[in-house]
Amino acid sequence: MKGSWNASNIIHSSFSCLFLFLFNFRDVCAAPTRYSCRSEQRDALLEFKNEFEIGELSFYCISGYPKTESWANSSDCCRWEGITCDVKSGEVVELDLSCSGLHGRFRSNSSLFRLQNLHFLDLSLNDLSGHIPSSVGNLSHLTTLHLSDNHFSGQILSYVAIFSLLNSLDLSYNQFLGEIPPSIGNLSKLTTLDLSYNQFSGYIPFSIGNLSQLISLGLSQNTFSGQIPSSIGNLSQLTYLHFFTNNFMGEIPSSFGNLNRLIRLSMFSNKLYGNFPSALLKMTRLSTLILSSNKFTGTLPPNITSLSNLAFFDASDNALSGTLPSSLFTIPSLTSIDLSDNQLEGTLEFGNTSSPPNLQALRIGGNNFIGPIPSSISKLTNLEELDLSSFNTQGPVDFSIFSHLKALQTLGLSHLNTTATIDLNDFLSYFKRLSYLDLSGNHVSAANKSSVPWPSLVYMDLSQCGINGFFPELLKTQKRLRNLDISNNKIKGQVPGWLWMLPNLENLELSNNTFTGFERPPKHGLSYVWKPSIKNILGSNNNFTGKVPSFICALRSLNILDLSKNNLNGSIPHCLGNFKSSLSVLNVRHNRLSGGLPENILGNLRINDTFPFWLSSLQSLQVLVLGSNSFHGPIHHQVSFPKLRIIDISRNHFNGSLPTSYFAKWSAMSSLGTNEEDRSKVNYMDVKYMGDEVDYGYYHDSIVLMNRGLEMELVSILKIYTALDFSGNELEGEIPRSIGLLKEIHVLNLSNNGFTGHMPSSLGNMTALESLDVSRNKLSGEIPQELGNLSFLAYMNFSHNQLVGLVPDGTQFRRQNCTSFEDNMRLFGPSLDEVCGDIRTPASQQHHESKGEEEVMSWIAVAIGSVPGIVFGLTIGYILASYKPEWFLNPFGRKSCRRSRSTTT
Repeated sequence: MKGSWNASNIIHSSFSCLFLFLFNFRDVCAAPTRYSCRSEQRDALLEFKNEFEIGELSFYCISGYPKTESWANSSDCCRWEGITCDVKSGEVVELDLSCSGLHGRFRSNSSLFRLQNLHFLDLSLNDLSGHIPSSVGNLSHLTTLHLSDNHFSGQILSYVAIFSLLNSLDLSYNQFLGEIPPSIGNLSKLTTLDLSYNQFSGYIPFSIGNLSQLISLGLSQNTFSGQIPSSIGNLSQLTYLHFFTNNFMGEIPSSFGNLNRLIRLSMFSNKLYGNFPSALLKMTRLSTLILSSNKFTGTLPPNITSLSNLAFFDASDNALSGTLPSSLFTIPSLTSIDLSDNQLEGTLEFGNTSSPPNLQALRIGGNNFIGPIPSSISKLTNLEELDLSSFNTQGPVDFSIFSHLKALQTLGLSHLNTTATIDLNDFLSYFKRLSYLDLSGNHVSAANKSSVPWPSLVYMDLSQCGINGFFPELLKTQKRLRNLDISNNKIKGQVPGWLWMLPNLENLELSNNTFTGFERPPKHGLSYVWKPSIKNILGSNNNFTGKVPSFICALRSLNILDLSKNNLNGSIPHCLGNFKSSLSVLNVRHNRLSGGLPENILGNLRINDTFPFWLSSLQSLQVLVLGSNSFHGPIHHQVSFPKLRIIDISRNHFNGSLPTSYFAKWSAMSSLGTNEEDRSKVNYMDVKYMGDEVDYGYYHDSIVLMNRGLEMELVSILKIYTALDFSGNELEGEIPRSIGLLKEIHVLNLSNNGFTGHMPSSLGNMTALESLDVSRNKLSGEIPQELGNLSFLAYMNFSHNQLVGLVPDGTQFRRQNCTSFEDNMRLFGPSLDEVCGDIRTPASQQHHESKGEEEVMSWIAVAIGSVPGIVFGLTIGYILASYKPEWFLNPFGRKSCRRSRSTTT
């Protein structure tokens, strides 16, 4: 009985346990599916979807796709692409729409802010714009906020302190403004902070040192200034620190020595100074160290070997001096050294290189090294890049020491000050992989010999190499050649026709030789299969004769054609008028050309014609230079130049009066950079110049003009610079009141005309004006008192008019020369008394010069290029400074900051 009872109890108990287990197991199994997306959150997400359009994916998206296309009203939003919900509550906690092709402006009342339990938000790599409103503070539970690679603008950092739980904040590659608030130090959980590639400014607050968990910090490519706070040294967890391309100044704090976990440190392109920071030598884990383009001085420490893990070292473009410690080459992990453009001196030694090191790049050109190039360089057999330019060898060089460097792809040996002659055939036979070669400034023999297999070069600079005779035939086999500079030699004869057949040739520098003509391309080359790639031809200062070669018309990609200072005659080929989509610069000054110009070509030739009003149809026209010609007739037709920034029609014979509203549609001179956001884009690291749209970006245009009474050459014309010169014509009537709309203009010259009536008071609206010349007209009435409020107006000339009354009592007026007011007998006032006493004395005869010798704005140089190929100036004057495009500078010289996708990683 007892056993039976026990058995019965056991069975009963077992069934009870099984029932309870199954009951609870049902709940456990049902939990993941019981809570679906909340309807109000689904609606908010659908509204957010409809706020934007779906367009192309970002260039940097490798595997992205339009995630919101899967969102539908009839389905559970927790199953949508990019959405993650809390498994218990159904709240949307993660929204990942990176690389989703979203296009549009972010709304201040966006439905996104209704998802108040979001922990993760990633909108990076889209095409979103607008400001982030303060209502972003509704998302106070965020731990991750990524908005990088969009076009967001305005202020955002003032809201950041709200996100006390944030551990990752990435705002990089936008246009955000403002300063970092001290409250940034309250984000104690932050591990990643990336503000790079924006327009942030101001000082870095000391409180940034409170972010003790920070692993990665990126502040690059902004306009931060001041000293780097020593509190950065408190961030002992940092592994990545990027401060490059800002305005930081001072020394690197000694507290940086505490950052012993740092792997990458980039500080280039600032204003940092002092000796090589000894604190950096404590960063024993450091792999990448970039200090280039600062003002560091002193010597490199011999114990730099303490950076035993260093792989990439760049301290170029500083003022480092002393010898290069040979111990540097004993760091086994080093793959790249760049110490170019410093003041290093002495002999070069590589130390113990018994075993082939890992070094792949060595750039030490542009220093003061002296003596022989050590033969031990031949042991650096893994080198791919080598720059020894400006190495003062002071004697012969055995160029066979480079024959062991079979891996070389880039080699710069310019200006070695050697007596040796480089046999180009023999030298190139050493290399199989070489793409970039710069031998400029040496003695080079380019005689044609039996063909030896050459490497396939892309870039070749043979300028100033003393090459004489005819064009080197050995270049004929270079099918990959893109850039060829053979200028400043003694090459004669004709430019060979086969040169135009090189399939990849884009940039050709032939200037300063004794070429006499151009051979036509081979006949078979003119068939439909010939697709010339050449974009830029610079052939100035040769002995070219005859007509401009007509085969140039087949060069459909031509951007720049400079044939100035030759003996060309005939007319300019009319086909060049068809190049409005490509041609940017045409310079044929100092030739013997005659005849008319194609309708799309303008310039400083002696042209006898009326004003080409059709120019106003060129809506991208930025610079118009017609000065010193024989144009005539009225210019009273109202024209529209929406992008024009510089116009010179001086020293012609234009006549008639200008309508009151003449300048009403010259919008670029009216509104350029009028708001804070536009002006903030013009900083010392992001200056834009006329001509920057030209391929490779460095054919900077130069002009010489009279500004503030001084003749000034502008080798590079800032895009924010504006000027108007109508001087030396026969214009009459009143100065149009609409001229006051040109409030962004810097230089205004209306002198040597026949303007009458009063000066318009609207001149006082031209708040950017620096130079004003209305001399030698027939103006009457008073000088507008409003001009006394123009704080930038440094030069003015009112002489030889019929002006009367009180001279404005402004500081700028008190700083003028007396001659600026002469021959206006009835002017008076304290300002006038201060600068010249009695204006009624007879005017000096020395100022009665011919109109052509008057100090008017003088444009002397070059064809100005704008977006793509609209403006051309064919000048006669002498360019005061020579120019050399970026694409003919050697690949080691000018550095540019390239966008990196690994700013802080």
